[in-house]
Amino acid sequence: MGLLDRFWRGRDSEFDSGNAATNSIELTKRHGEVSLTKQGAATGNLRINLNWRMRSADMGGPQRESLLRHPFKALKPPEVLGHSQSMVNVDLDLGCLYELQDGTKGVVQPLGGFLGDLNGPPYVKLSGDDRFGSASGETIYVNLDHRDAIKRVLVFVYIYDQTPAFDRTHAIVTLYPSNGPRIEIGLDERHPQARSCAVVMIENVKGELMVRREVKFVYGFQGELDRLYGWGLQWGRGYKSKTEA
Repeated sequence: MGLLDRFWRGRDSEFDSGNAATNSIELTKRHGEVSLTKQGAATGNLRINLNWRMRSADMGGPQRESLLRHPFKALKPPEVLGHSQSMVNVDLDLGCLYELQDGTKGVVQPLGGFLGDLNGPPYVKLSGDDRFGSASGETIYVNLDHRDAIKRVLVFVYIYDQTPAFDRTHAIVTLYPSNGPRIEIGLDERHPQARSCAVVMIENVKGELMVRREVKFVYGFQGELDRLYGWGLQWGRGYKSKTEA
């Protein structure tokens, strides 16, 4: 085996081990559902995180140099930059609609300060409002120790009162169960004018807690998602306070 062969084999091994180490499940159109119950992950706090980045290619960044002059540039992934207002005027927010087994329905979201409660109904709580796509992103916690009280939770992402730019964000919603691999849903479909996206449904189906990929973009806001999934809430225009911003 030549030195170059060993080099490329080493690169393959590095990437393979890296993928294995991610310990993740990606929900796709073809494989869009997973059971938390069957994975022994239907207890404890389920952490749901929204994170996004802007690719330099989408912001008129510098073009990649010729691969003939710099062949090892092929090994370098496209540059991913942290989001800032100077790059694009967009603010992605994470929220969810919930329905409990007793018929109680509501929303948890930054807009209006509906942050929820982890240890009491609805057993869902939002932590933080990230306006610039930082490394930590935005997070919702669901207390699955009270899973018998939860009927369904629809996790969604929306753009607050600014330019629609889902087509320029590299947004990922990741679920971190208390046990087993994390679950990733990428919002990689091109819907440049969409303002909201239903991402994933967490549903109690005859005692089994299922996670199902949705990724349905709409051109309105939460009220349109409500009508799409039949929640039946009353909606009005809300605003973020300066402290929320």
